[in-house]
Amino acid sequence: MADRARTPAPTARERYDAIADDLAARHPEVQAGQMFGMPTIKRDGKAVCGLWGEADMVFKLVDPAAREAALALPGAGLFDPMGGRPMKEWVLVPGAQAGQWAALAGRALAGMSR
Repeated sequence: MADRARTPAPTARERYDAIADDLAARHPEVQAGQMFGMPTIKRDGKAVCGLWGEADMVFKLVDPAAREAALALPGAGLFDPMGGRPMKEWVLVPGAQAGQWAALAGRALAGMSR
């Protein structure tokens, strides 16, 4: 019997695209675009989350409890794109935690006021 080839894990971009497609399908005010030099999921034109580099995602978590939960993930930290000035509501979550990205995107979206 031949060994089955292992299906490669989705790339960060594939995970991002799946999250963007899911949120846009369920929320008409959500669209994917570009902002801050990265692919970004927006609600009514405001950034909710985005793919940072090739393997990480960033999330705008306005709710302090959601932000603290995200920061507790291994490797996560405040987003500091320029170095020296972390953004207080934005959390960078590494690809190693990609299984958490969809839930975090939902929490980021829920925290955005309309």
